[in-house]
Amino acid sequence: MHSAVSTPKLRPLTKVLIANRGEIALRIVRACRELGIASVAVYSDADANAPHVRAADEAVHIGPAPASESYLRGDHLIEVAKRVGADAVHPGYGFLSEREWFARGVRDAGLIWIGPPAEAIAAMGSKTAARTLAISAGTPVVPGTTEALRDATEAETLAGQFGYPVLLKAAAGGGGKGMRLVREASEVANALASAQREAKSSFGDDAVYIEKYIEGPRHVEIQVLADMHGNCIALGERECSIQRRHQKMIEEAPSVAVSPALRKRMGDAAVAAAKAAGYQSAGTCEFLLAKNGEFYFLEMNTRIQVEHPVTELVMGIDLVQWQLRIARGEELPFLVPPEPNGWAIECRITSDDPANGFLPSTGRITHLQLPAGPGVRWDGGITTGSVVGLSYDPMLAKLIVHAPTRELAIARMERALRELVIDGIETSREFHLRVMADADYRAGNVTIQWLEQKLPQLLAQQPPAETTRAVAIAAALLAERDRAGRGRTSAHGASGDASAAPGGDAARPSAWAALARREGLR
Repeated sequence: MHSAVSTPKLRPLTKVLIANRGEIALRIVRACRELGIASVAVYSDADANAPHVRAADEAVHIGPAPASESYLRGDHLIEVAKRVGADAVHPGYGFLSEREWFARGVRDAGLIWIGPPAEAIAAMGSKTAARTLAISAGTPVVPGTTEALRDATEAETLAGQFGYPVLLKAAAGGGGKGMRLVREASEVANALASAQREAKSSFGDDAVYIEKYIEGPRHVEIQVLADMHGNCIALGERECSIQRRHQKMIEEAPSVAVSPALRKRMGDAAVAAAKAAGYQSAGTCEFLLAKNGEFYFLEMNTRIQVEHPVTELVMGIDLVQWQLRIARGEELPFLVPPEPNGWAIECRITSDDPANGFLPSTGRITHLQLPAGPGVRWDGGITTGSVVGLSYDPMLAKLIVHAPTRELAIARMERALRELVIDGIETSREFHLRVMADADYRAGNVTIQWLEQKLPQLLAQQPPAETTRAVAIAAALLAERDRAGRGRTSAHGASGDASAAPGGDAARPSAWAALARREGLR
């Protein structure tokens, strides 16, 4: 178990290189600025004009658009940090944020790693190793193995012992990669071979383990924060059950399924696991919450989470700033976590087209109108003119709201989503609106499987009445424009409407047509 150490001296932290892009890079820039710390952005060819590049105090070009030639070049990023005189490196999330070798390389270069020790990343990096660690800390885990399966025969034997259904899971994986659900013995051999192939392709490691499949659980995670002085606290839970293909789409804090007593139990379990790993900085323990109220450790994310803003809003704590403050040796001033204040909801705004099977949408953002007003927060990495391609994750931004109650938070999110306008590409906006209007979601009756089961119905819904009225008005205005154009043609004996000329307005999709598409009216 991790124990308190001698009080570290405060380390100078004057300049931070941000080894990331998009909204999280901009989020870190802002945290640095408020603490009086200079920031250095890095950018690929595709991100030369990105908001995080313009906002940082310095910016360095690091290569072509493909991540393998820019944001994943750890050695090059360390060299850049040293060249610009940075004291530290903040990895954000994704890319190299959970790569033990990168954290170790930063440390070995004499720089401060803004995150957990490399040893803690390694301890939690393998799911089987993390399970073993959690068990040693007394944290409940789903019944399963802590070692990789040798072959299909062993897998079938163990599955029979645990009882079907079972999950085969990549030991080194995440995001649903290398995961297969098996409901009967005849499926084991093929499922194991398939999981191993995907695990090898995705993570370079074909190790697969087995665990009991929990029917109809929620995905609930606990935010932890640990300093270098042996202090570690749990900052409440986040409900993350709204998922598509194991990817979170909507998160909220707190969870309707978690009572104060359960919050304490889950928090204590998360802290025990974090301390067992010698954890420092912000991190997240993910749990399955069964229908009977039992919970089971899944894994620990050794980084800042995409969904951290909902915790920040209900707890009143800036997690990114505390990552920086912990990295320079500050001690947590609060050892008893506050109770959640109000309710926060986050929608991930992505460049996916829900009406076309969530296929990626690419192009230039021609107009961006952001929501505002009480309790609305926009963490975005785009502006008008931004070009959205296929080189990176499709998440464009996070729209977050905070309100005194869940009911008001839902109403506030609906209002904010309707204020949001992103022209030029398709986004997940309409999908989020439909989830907010769904009776099951509003009642809090969701599980990890809920969205996959509900999706056909959600996408088939008719648009709300106000949308229909808006598009009807648009159609009337468009018809009036057309009538005016015909009148000019008649009066002049030839076309006097500039939009009829090649390259004129008629050659481009109208704003009304864009509105109709955006609202799901095909």
